Amino acid sequence: MSTPPPRRFWGWGREGAGPSPEQQRAIAQALAARFGLREVTITPPPLLEELRLPAPRLAPPGALAALCSTAPLDRAGHAYGKSFRDVVRALRRDFAHPPDVVAFPHTEAEVTAVLDWCAGANAAVIPYGGGSSVVGGVEPAVGARYAGAVSLDLARLDRVVEVDRTSRAARIQAGVLGPALEEQLRPHGLTLRHFPQSFEFSSLGGWIATRSGGHYATLYTHIDEFVESLRVITPAGVVETRRLPGSGAGPSPDRLFIGSEGILGVITEAWMRLQDRPRFRASAAVTFADFAAGATAARAIAQAGLYPSNCRLLDPGEATTAGAGSGGEAVLLVAFESADPELDAWMARALALAAAHGGRVPPDAGRTRRAEEGARDGAAGAWRKSFLEAPYLRDALVAMGMISETFETAVTWDRFPAFHRGVTTAAEEALRLACGAGQVTCRFTHVYPDGPAPYYTVIGPGRRGAELEQWAAIKRAASEAILRLGGTITHHHAVGRDHRPWYDRERPAGFAAALAAAKAALDPAGVLNPGVLIDPREESATRGSRARPDGDG
Repeated sequence: MSTPPPRRFWGWGREGAGPSPEQQRAIAQALAARFGLREVTITPPPLLEELRLPAPRLAPPGALAALCSTAPLDRAGHAYGKSFRDVVRALRRDFAHPPDVVAFPHTEAEVTAVLDWCAGANAAVIPYGGGSSVVGGVEPAVGARYAGAVSLDLARLDRVVEVDRTSRAARIQAGVLGPALEEQLRPHGLTLRHFPQSFEFSSLGGWIATRSGGHYATLYTHIDEFVESLRVITPAGVVETRRLPGSGAGPSPDRLFIGSEGILGVITEAWMRLQDRPRFRASAAVTFADFAAGATAARAIAQAGLYPSNCRLLDPGEATTAGAGSGGEAVLLVAFESADPELDAWMARALALAAAHGGRVPPDAGRTRRAEEGARDGAAGAWRKSFLEAPYLRDALVAMGMISETFETAVTWDRFPAFHRGVTTAAEEALRLACGAGQVTCRFTHVYPDGPAPYYTVIGPGRRGAELEQWAAIKRAASEAILRLGGTITHHHAVGRDHRPWYDRERPAGFAAALAAAKAALDPAGVLNPGVLIDPREESATRGSRARPDGDG
């Protein structure tokens, strides 16, 4: 097999992938015409030799030197995640805060040794899976409080260690990326069936630590549903939870670490619930006169207990961009898959519900097909192709000076109509003020019986040198509207550093105090991913109170 091209240190994916130079020029011309710009120039990607990285402030001890790197490529590649802000700064050749050291442990003992070293050296530790965070979750800009920052890359912990075919579960190391995980499960006829958009370049540990949302639009929407037990290395010791199909024994210890975003410990292994690989698939694209009608149909399907694998509603703008619609209609993509029964009855009922709420159903829609037998053609196939290529296109748009980013949330059905109007209006007004023009579109990524998860896409012309400020204004307006109107600041992108101002207001104060206390117990030196989920000052206050029992100083 040929070696794949190297991953980009500055943006999404591999070198040479994404729109070709000719396609980029055509896109730039189309954007200039769309937004009335005289021209759209394309910033070339940065070269490693152009970067001026600050000298490392730390050196690993001799016992760890073999698994640590201070090479410019490793440091630059671990400096950012993959958000709009990250790509803008990388294209500006701004790598002011790379990690001082990148550690690549092969074993849990080496993970422990790195944590021990960092705690003693007052070095921040940033757990790193695939680096696909879009919320500042892996950024090592930790301030002057620390002597330096170490990016702890788990890529060498990448094996499926054990398969329990009877219970349909597997013990899997946390650093394995999505494609390698599925390839190791394939000989057993099993699949985790968790496919976030970042699947190609994100890890099992990262999915668990950020409560990743996968491709399933209903039922198994988050990685939470698949976690059977965890093994976590913390500065205070190893935490390993019991393998069980379910338990009512107090608060779940697994849930403490699922979504902890690397502030409590480093997830090194997990027993994961698996599924038999699908043999049957059925899909259909139903059109609606408007987004509201499609939303009503999506709610009916979500509340019918059919649990389709896909139930994604695209507004007219989203459908047009994906090549799945004509531009004047909303499109609902419905799909089922199964390893056992054929799907005609489930699909027929879903299409009947869609038609009952104004959907136009193609006459040949929804036939059950085996495996990959044409199940992804038509509008569904066009959407899937657009979905997988979107990160590459986003980076290309950023290089053209566009404001191109997304935000996502979830809200109950009773609030959704007013919520959608309010959030869209806030984002559009902020986009107009910041950019003078642009578009806000929406799709549902997931639907629940009690509400949808709307995902908004923003595009508008940027001003060279001011793109970060423009996006910050739009993001702030949208986030304020989301919280004011009853939504969550994130459904599946995690909190990181970027969502902290709104997460601090969304979470209950009592829970914040309990989380800070848990961090103080598991990470006494406060070195794990500082600034994520908890303000470092809250951590310090909690540790200080623990050090003064009975009020004595």
